[in-house]
Amino acid sequence: MNALPLLIIALLVYALAYRYYAGFIIAKVLVFDPDRKTPAYTRENGYDYKPTNRWVLFGHHFAAIAGAGPLVGPVLAAQFGYLPGFLWILIGSVLAGAVHDLVILFASVRYDGMSLTEIARREVGRVTGGATGTAVLFIIITALAGLGMVVVNALAESAWGTFSIAATIPIAVLVGLYIEKFRPGRIAEASAIGVALVVLAIVFGEPLSRGPLAHYFLYSKTSLSVILAVYGGLASVLPVWLLLAPRDYLSSYMKIGTIGLLFLGILWVHPDLSAPAFTSFVGGGGPIIPGKVWPYVCITIACGAISGFHSLISSGTTPKMIASEKDLRMIGYGAMLTEGFVSIMALVAACVLLPGDYFAINVPPAVFQKLGLSVSNLPAMAAAVGEHLEGRAGGAVSLAVGMAQIFAAIPGMKHLLSYWYHFAIMFEALFILTTIDAGTRVARYLTQEVLGTVYKPFGRTDWWPGVFLTSALVCAAWGGMLLAGNVTTIWPMFGVANQLLSAIALAIGTTFILKRAAKPSYALITFLPFVFMLATTAAAGVMNIFGNYLPRGDAQGYINVALTAVMLALACLITFTSAASWLKLLRRRAQAGYPVPEPAVAD
Repeated sequence: MNALPLLIIALLVYALAYRYYAGFIIAKVLVFDPDRKTPAYTRENGYDYKPTNRWVLFGHHFAAIAGAGPLVGPVLAAQFGYLPGFLWILIGSVLAGAVHDLVILFASVRYDGMSLTEIARREVGRVTGGATGTAVLFIIITALAGLGMVVVNALAESAWGTFSIAATIPIAVLVGLYIEKFRPGRIAEASAIGVALVVLAIVFGEPLSRGPLAHYFLYSKTSLSVILAVYGGLASVLPVWLLLAPRDYLSSYMKIGTIGLLFLGILWVHPDLSAPAFTSFVGGGGPIIPGKVWPYVCITIACGAISGFHSLISSGTTPKMIASEKDLRMIGYGAMLTEGFVSIMALVAACVLLPGDYFAINVPPAVFQKLGLSVSNLPAMAAAVGEHLEGRAGGAVSLAVGMAQIFAAIPGMKHLLSYWYHFAIMFEALFILTTIDAGTRVARYLTQEVLGTVYKPFGRTDWWPGVFLTSALVCAAWGGMLLAGNVTTIWPMFGVANQLLSAIALAIGTTFILKRAAKPSYALITFLPFVFMLATTAAAGVMNIFGNYLPRGDAQGYINVALTAVMLALACLITFTSAASWLKLLRRRAQAGYPVPEPAVAD
C-alpha cells in the first residue's frame, strides 16, 4: 500500500469538514457573535487575560494541544496495522475531537475564561462540579507524567537533542520581549528572528555533541525527569506573554513546517507502507499495547482524534486570550484538524519502517527476541545517527527514524541522515514541552480554584504565595509519577484518563447546548461522541485493571488499579448527574413547546 492516497483522502475530508460541519456548528448550534466583547478585553490584566493576535493564539493553542498524543499514539498503535489508526484519526477528529474542542472553548469564552470545573458546577450542579474538579486533577497529573515520559526517553543521553531543546527557552523569552517590549506588534520580525535562532540551535547542537561541552548536556532519565518538572513550574508562573505564548508560537512554526516538509517528502518519495492494514495483534497479545484493537486503538491515539486534555487548554489559557468570537472556528476546530493531519503523518512515518525494525525500537530486547523477527535497516541507521536505537520505547525514536528515512530518500539528502534524525527528535520534544508548560499552568489554575474554596486568596492568580505553592504541588505530583513509572504503566493510564476526560467534557458540552440551542437535537453533536467515548474508556479501564495492572503484583500495579477505579467512579457519577439534568431540560422544553433558549450564560 502506498502512503500517498491516505494523505490525499485525509486532506479532502478535513477541508470539507471545516467548511461545512464547522460552519453548521457556528451558525446553527453555538451561534457565534463577532461583536461580543471577549474576556480578553473585559478582564484584561496583562498576565493571564490579554487580547492576542489570532495567528499567535492559533500557534499557542495548537502547540499546547498537540503534545505527545498526535506523534506517539499513532506510532504505538501501528502495532495493529495502518488501517485501524487511520480510520480512528480521520473519523474521530472530524466528528468528536474538533467538536469537543470548539464547544468547550466557546463555553469558556462565554463564561469569562472559566475552567471546565467551574463550567460544570454552573451548568449541572455542585456535585458534578466537584467530581469534575477531582477527575481533572487526577487526569491532568497523569497526562503530564505521560507526556514527560516521552521527552525523557527521547532526550536521555543525547547531548545534541538536549542542547537544542534547552536553547529554545531563552529564544522564546527573547521573542516575547521583542513583541511585547522592544518592537511591539512586529510579529513577522520576531518570528523570523526566532525561527532562525531555533534552526541555528539544531545546527550547532551537532558539533557541540562531539566537543568538550557535550557532558554538560548529557543527562540520565532521572535527572531529566527532575529538570522537566522544574521547567514546568517555571513556565507556569511567568507571565503568559514572556515564555508560554512565544514558545508555543515558535513551536507551531516548527511543527507545521516539519509536517509540511514530511508531506512534501512523501510526495517526492512515494514510500510504501511496510506495515499491513491489520496485523495479527488486532485480537490482542501485542508486545507494545496490552489489548485488542478496540478499545485500545482509541485510547492509544488520543490527541490526534480526540483528547480530554484539549478541554483543559480550551477552558484554560486560550479563552483568556481570544480577541473575537470569529476566531473560534479557526482556533477551536481548525487546530484540531491540523493535529489530526499531524497524527496521520506520524502513522505513515511509523508504518514505512519494516516490522522488525519497528518492534526492535519499541520493545525491550528480551521481548523482541521472542517475536521471531529480525532487524533490517536499524543497525545502519544507528551507525549513521550515532545513537543506540534498539529498545527505545515510547514511540518518539521510531517516529524520528521513520521521518529521517523518508527525508534521506530524497536525492542528495542521504548524507544528512543524522541531522534529519536529531531534527525529528527536537521537533517531537518541542511538540511535547509546549503541552507540558501549558498543562502545568492549567493545573495550577485548577489547584488554585480548589484551594480557593478553603482559603480565598488561593483563588487569586495575583497572590504570589498561592501561585508558587500550587505550581510546586502540581510539579511534584506529576514529576514523582514520572520518576516511578515507565511506558507500560504510564501510557495505558494516560490513555484511559485522557479519554475519560473527553467523555466528561462532552457531557458538559451537551448540557451547555441543550440549554441554549434552538433545537434540542443539536445536542447530538456532543452526545453521540460522549456515548462512544464513555463506553470505550470504561472498557479500556476495566481491561487495564484485570489484564495489565493486577497481573503485575507490585505496588505500582496496585496504585494504578486504585487510580483507574477512582477515575471510572468519578466518570460514572458525572454521567448520572448529567443525564438527570438532560432529562429535566428535555421535559421542561417539551412542556413549554421548545421555547426560546436560555441566555448565553447562566446566572
